Amino acid sequence: MALYWKLIIDAAEPHALADFWAAALEYVVEDPGQLVAELLRNGDLPDSATVIHVGTRRFAELAAVRHPDDPFDPFSGAGRGRRILFQAVPERKTAKTTKNRLHIDVHDSERPLEDLARKLELLGATRVELVDQGPAGTWWVMRDPEGNEFCAVGA
Repeated sequence: MALYWKLIIDAAEPHALADFWAAALEYVVEDPGQLVAELLRNGDLPDSATVIHVGTRRFAELAAVRHPDDPFDPFSGAGRGRRILFQAVPERKTAKTTKNRLHIDVHDSERPLEDLARKLELLGATRVELVDQGPAGTWWVMRDPEGNEFCAVGA
């Protein structure tokens, strides 16, 4: 049986970053509203640790996205497959020139590279560098709204 996984990304604004990546990857933003409500009712979570986002109460410092085809727990909203969790941290990414040791490649087998890059820019990404490796491929190095680098690879 294959294991499920989640990639954790530090964020200044986890909900905004989750919204960006859900739109960029065509993923689903997880809604832990039922779990949060129960934790609040039971006194296991202070109200100050929550926010209202897209009409439901959620964890203030955590937001996640999941692949829409993967199974998930309907009560907690947590995916049981491919997930990205954004966690609030007090410090921002400090050096925009510092290379990430791990990054996401966004592949679109139907959309030309320029169209994909434009779509991502409209969502809040910025272009950094066009890389042309000839037969190995061409891609854009980009940054998400918080400066995390990723690559966009089109058809």
